[in-house]
Amino acid sequence: METSERASSSVTTVLEREFPGRDKRTLIMGILNVTPDSFSDGGRYIDPVSAVERAKQMLDEGADILDIGGESTRPGFAPVPLEEELRRVIPAIRAIREAGITAPISIDTYKAETARQALEAGASWLNDIWGLQRDEAMARVAADYAAPIVLMHNRTEPVYANFILDVVDDLQRTVERALAAGIAEGQIILDPGIGFAKTHEQNLQLMNHLDRIVRLGFPVLLGTSRKRMIHQTLQLPPDDVVEGTAATVALGIAQGCRIMRVHDVRPMRRVADMTDAIIRQK
Repeated sequence: METSERASSSVTTVLEREFPGRDKRTLIMGILNVTPDSFSDGGRYIDPVSAVERAKQMLDEGADILDIGGESTRPGFAPVPLEEELRRVIPAIRAIREAGITAPISIDTYKAETARQALEAGASWLNDIWGLQRDEAMARVAADYAAPIVLMHNRTEPVYANFILDVVDDLQRTVERALAAGIAEGQIILDPGIGFAKTHEQNLQLMNHLDRIVRLGFPVLLGTSRKRMIHQTLQLPPDDVVEGTAATVALGIAQGCRIMRVHDVRPMRRVADMTDAIIRQK
């Protein structure tokens, strides 16, 4: 059976399960980097008190999910040792839960031990930028905890025979790897990986073919916020591209993407709500 046929059966998706009554609208995932070196907000929220304040602000502005990361993935980033990543993210997750915040928390990591400890501390989603390719134990953690998991497209080099077909095939293989490891279909979310192992032209091309990934039958998360594709196109710094991000968000929703991972929650919530209102008229 094809992946799209399997996923479009009677399986309850993570969005239907986690957001009953709201699963048909676009969901906003607010980015909360507890790192000193993220490309646009490094160092602002590394203190747990600041992380809690930022989490509350994003939820007030319309975020549905909080995505916490302790390792920058900007171009040329230096990998963070496990112990340091844990030192950054676990106190933030615990502080957010102790503050009474109940919204889903996603842990942005490709390390299985970080994922496991984050889930124990109060996170409920996993966001793996390597799509189970870097740490084989990540799949087992997702399966054991029945945690929703974002599987992003990524490669070590932007070398493709047929770019769009290769990206789709890579994601199909990622899904098969997840299912073989015991991850349920209803846990899986796909991410096209804008900005990862892709040239500027390839990123723009992929933005025109997001529907090909949507047709695989799983919810699709789109993460374009403040990325190089946008500030390179507009010739602007990363913190001055809200309009460019908005364009990508609207285009992604129009092609069927269901979750937008963003820094600027309030304006992107408005963009999503307006785009949703238009799309519902079809």
